[in-house]
Amino acid sequence: MLENFSFRTIIEYLPLLGEGFVATLWLSIVSFAGALAVGIILCAMNLQHSQVLKLPAKMYIDAIRATPLLAQLYFLYFGLPRLGMVLPELFVGILALSLNSGAYIAEIIRAGILSISRGQVEAGVASGMTYAQRMRLVILPQAIRVTIPPLLGQAIVLVKDSALLSLISVSELTRAGQLLASDRFMPAEGFITTAACYLLLYYGLKSLAVLSARWLGVRPIGSRI
Repeated sequence: MLENFSFRTIIEYLPLLGEGFVATLWLSIVSFAGALAVGIILCAMNLQHSQVLKLPAKMYIDAIRATPLLAQLYFLYFGLPRLGMVLPELFVGILALSLNSGAYIAEIIRAGILSISRGQVEAGVASGMTYAQRMRLVILPQAIRVTIPPLLGQAIVLVKDSALLSLISVSELTRAGQLLASDRFMPAEGFITTAACYLLLYYGLKSLAVLSARWLGVRPIGSRI
């Protein structure tokens, strides 16, 4: 196989692949920040006793987790213009990744909060703490310690999912590999190199997740690595 593999062509396309690599990296960072915001809001709604807030959050999380990201991406890409909202492909891609990953992050954060023993919450109530004080001083510091490793695991999933944005012509890593394959009719060179770049991103994030788990003294549970 390697006897016909053109390393010279890969070197020639390295600038394009480098641009795609950087684009995937910053696109994933922006999307993950948006997903964190969505996840925190959904988690806060889901933890409320009021069904007016809890029910919509649960329905949204179930709907997102029950449908493929590709279907959600196409729904936004083709559906929003029908509603008179014509958005750039890049913005649609970031929105799709944020809304999708936010549903999973909401459950990760909720699991972290619920992992705190009921006795600590009751101790906070007995001490006269308000709900906000209990969350800020008792629950969240411990929940963050538990949720950081699985959140990094979800970040790995988001990076891999960003490859789907090539289907709506977003210029990222997979799109760069597609251009190499179509321009030179060399699919092996294009997609093997792309896979190698994703492997670098994966091991970078996985190493960060392992290091954070060791530093925090917890097992990296609940991740989708």
